Amino acid sequence: MRRLFAALAVVAFATAAQAHNLNVFAFVEDGTVVVETKFSTGKIPVSGEVRVLNAASEVVLTLPLQEDGTVRFPLDPDAASGGLTIEVMTGEGHDDYWILTPEDIANGSES
Repeated sequence: MRRLFAALAVVAFATAAQAHNLNVFAFVEDGTVVVETKFSTGKIPVSGEVRVLNAASEVVLTLPLQEDGTVRFPLDPDAASGGLTIEVMTGEGHDDYWILTPEDIANGSES
């Protein structure tokens, strides 16, 4: 009986931990960087902060996450020349990031 209880507790804990994963996706479209976020459950975070870092890990932009879980901002070619790291923090340890490489940026800027 103890083993069954322990196994159920492990499964419940793993499921709860998985529910807190934040997924971040970013891309460039027509000179605009688009950031999309959602939790692994499919739920959209309604608040948070997005930090944009250049290749030297310097913060070049900080924006609030919109209620639909997205952020859009114009691409600054100078800041993005070596790539960008997009960090999203929604609080309580819910954070993740996406790296836009120079190639990703070039491909999206051509659209």
